Amino acid sequence: MILSGPWKLQHFEVGEKPPLELAAPGLDDRFWIETNVPGDVHSALLERGIIEPPYYGHNDAKCRWIERKEWWYRTTFELNAVPGDEERMELTFEGLDTFATVYVNGHEIGSASNMFRCYTFDVTRIVREGRNTLAVRFDPLDLHHRDKEQFEWSSYTKERPWIRKAAMNFGWDWGPRIVTTGIWSPVRLERRRRAKLTGVYAATLSASAEEAVIRVSAEAEAFRSGTTAVAVVRLLDGDGAEVTSAKLPVLEEYGALLGVQAGLRQAFPEAFRTKGSASAELRIALPRRWWTHDLGEPYLYTLEVTLLADDEEIDRYEQPFGIRTLELSLQNPDGSPSFAFILNGIKVYAKGANWIPADHMIGSISEPMYRGLIELAVEGHMNMLRVWAGGIYEKEIFYEECDRRGVLVWQDFAFANALFPDFNRDFMDNVRQEIIDNVKRLRNRASLALWCGNNEIDWLVDMKSAAGDITGAFFGETIYHELIPGLLAELDPYRPYWPSSPYGAQDGYDANDPNQGDRHNWQVWHGSVYPRMQGEKPRLDYSIEGVTFKNYKQDLALFSSEFGMHASANRYTLAKNIPEGKFTWGSAEMAYRNKDTNHRKGILLMEGYTGIPQDIEEYMNFSMLTQAEGLKYGIEHFRRHRHRNSGALVWQLNDSWPGTSWSMIDYELLPKASYYYGKTFFHPVLLSLEHEPGEPLRVWVVNDTLEELEGTVTLTVHPLAQSGDLAGAQEVGGMGGGSAGVQDTPPGGVRRFSFAAKIPPQTALSFGGLEEAKALAGLAPEEVLVELRTTGFAAPVNRYYLRDPKELRLPAAELDVQIDEAAQTVTVTASGQGVARLVKLELPLGGVRFSDNYFDLLPGESRTVRLRHPGGLPLPWAELRVGALNAGTLA
Repeated sequence: MILSGPWKLQHFEVGEKPPLELAAPGLDDRFWIETNVPGDVHSALLERGIIEPPYYGHNDAKCRWIERKEWWYRTTFELNAVPGDEERMELTFEGLDTFATVYVNGHEIGSASNMFRCYTFDVTRIVREGRNTLAVRFDPLDLHHRDKEQFEWSSYTKERPWIRKAAMNFGWDWGPRIVTTGIWSPVRLERRRRAKLTGVYAATLSASAEEAVIRVSAEAEAFRSGTTAVAVVRLLDGDGAEVTSAKLPVLEEYGALLGVQAGLRQAFPEAFRTKGSASAELRIALPRRWWTHDLGEPYLYTLEVTLLADDEEIDRYEQPFGIRTLELSLQNPDGSPSFAFILNGIKVYAKGANWIPADHMIGSISEPMYRGLIELAVEGHMNMLRVWAGGIYEKEIFYEECDRRGVLVWQDFAFANALFPDFNRDFMDNVRQEIIDNVKRLRNRASLALWCGNNEIDWLVDMKSAAGDITGAFFGETIYHELIPGLLAELDPYRPYWPSSPYGAQDGYDANDPNQGDRHNWQVWHGSVYPRMQGEKPRLDYSIEGVTFKNYKQDLALFSSEFGMHASANRYTLAKNIPEGKFTWGSAEMAYRNKDTNHRKGILLMEGYTGIPQDIEEYMNFSMLTQAEGLKYGIEHFRRHRHRNSGALVWQLNDSWPGTSWSMIDYELLPKASYYYGKTFFHPVLLSLEHEPGEPLRVWVVNDTLEELEGTVTLTVHPLAQSGDLAGAQEVGGMGGGSAGVQDTPPGGVRRFSFAAKIPPQTALSFGGLEEAKALAGLAPEEVLVELRTTGFAAPVNRYYLRDPKELRLPAAELDVQIDEAAQTVTVTASGQGVARLVKLELPLGGVRFSDNYFDLLPGESRTVRLRHPGGLPLPWAELRVGALNAGTLA
């Protein structure tokens, strides 16, 4: 039974009312607020109009009173009959945020102190036939940390290290402080008989095209002495047909008894609960293996485990299951270091982003929002998401979608940027159970690729110790280096573990060493000066040269697990949440949208690349363009070095509120320019131009697929402004030994270079170089666009400018826009004589999907964009805006 309500909610001053009075079955709660479970207090108050929208203006500051109150939830449920002699009634809370006390029919049955844990209470003797009352009291956090020791380091707030709660709720550099409370995950009441399953674990030991071997273990607990049971394991294919099965004797007769044990068991059978486990290896002929969506089909079987006692089904476990092997390779065959995920024997180039909770009000995040974000990630050619440590162990829907859509998950444990009291037994007992709960919950997920101990702690402890900010011990170290790996060795021994991110260090370099492990590049944007040795005082370079994304080219990381730069959210997302008249560049309201520690960084980045924006329109365009081109520059560099670099995970995929941040998709699920660029720079087949001003143009083809590619690559140099001469393009000899191709003749003033290309699977190859002067043939580098295309194999067209935007001589462009509402398409044509730069389409509606956006058009070129709303909402066509950097906006 899912206890979904109706629930009631009310707040009190701490100690205002006796708890047993508010928990009493007969309490009159008619005048309490009706609310939803799962959910949270902020969402409930917002839905009832009691608080103003927290993300509008500065309203989050008006909500701070919520975290200082005592909050109560109440509901009722009906039982047809009380539990029988061999039955147990269990009440399970999958998520309580955070310090809660639970009452059933006026009796206090237990408490909770960890947002990340699952709490189960035996209420067999408390429930009664007919109507029952359930109440939950949530304490303000201050009661549980105000008398605790404060440590030298805890980013953004000193109170959180003792509190097992999502760190981002206390504020981060991309979101506000909104300290939530409430029942954020489902509540279940289950009538159990005789025994129950307490754990199921399935791991693929080997998987070839011919045969797979899976090890399945089951654990069970009987409610009284002498109960025997077997677990029947079945693996079903996608059509529901049984592929293989086994019987596991999980609960057997106890063996020889000592002393008075026999008499005690006979006299008190319920005092001796039997626990047992068993395992078996299953063999599957011709298995359909689970792959990431870019390498194959993410095929899912169904793992079914039924617990039987005397042939009676008394419990059941069922979950989709993917057959695959996955390992983390830390060494190449030649002995050189690596950091690469090997899926079914194939090296995966990890392309994706870091995931944060999709809303600060975590309990209210809807399943459509989860599905929408993961669908966008897949459409953007991402095959890995890193669940960041400052959020939560995500809801089931997240992992279900990643399993189904073929997306690998890098899962951090919930320890981010702080020292934690690993010397305290109560704290460590709490953390131990948190780890056990979440490992057992998630370990059968095909998508789960890696457990990671924390975010940035090992690295930053060294940095802050060197700077003098930390003068004592590394509190928390035993969690990541002893507790977690010890538990994983027992609970999930077939999945890789990495103690921190970043983590590495060799030859005296710090944990962010590019030659070992994974790396966070915060030289770009944050200005961190690298390389850095262990113990060396950290340095920051807040200059145009210090923060520019051109520094990515110096980064030879083995795996790039965090890097990125800010961009504005889309117009609708910002305008919806900023008071009228305040949506202006430089306003206090716009500054409030940016929670980063120093706003100079974004200005410096744009100053060096696009120039400093003068109004809100330029800010949106310049920041979007800088982020998009910057990520393109860095990721193409990393992918060209795929022999060394095995992954690029952008910080960050999504937002938790409508602000300006590093995200590629804003809070309203409207992608930024960088997302659309990513459809090319994350594509399995990438055409890439390596070039710096004055240097040769080198063409690369990156092939992440398992097939050899063969065809012709053509580099075309287009003038930004068309002269009107429509004579044929000039054919020039090939590059790197290639020969000129034959194509349709583009407009005049164009030079084209073609060459043959053969690219083995999973390879990046360079095809010669073209001197800049030869490519330009008298044109200025500020006056051209370079385009890469292929014939013979499929790859998206890629376009480049040979100088930064602020140096380009962009002509005025003209756009023609044709709307077909019935077909839900918009066709945009560059109708003038010049290239249209960064064409963008905007609608004042969240969640709208554009098949393309933020693109460039050559003179005379057209692009048809398909639009839809996943929720089926009508599109406000009359309010469509289409514009470009060098063209007026058509409304």
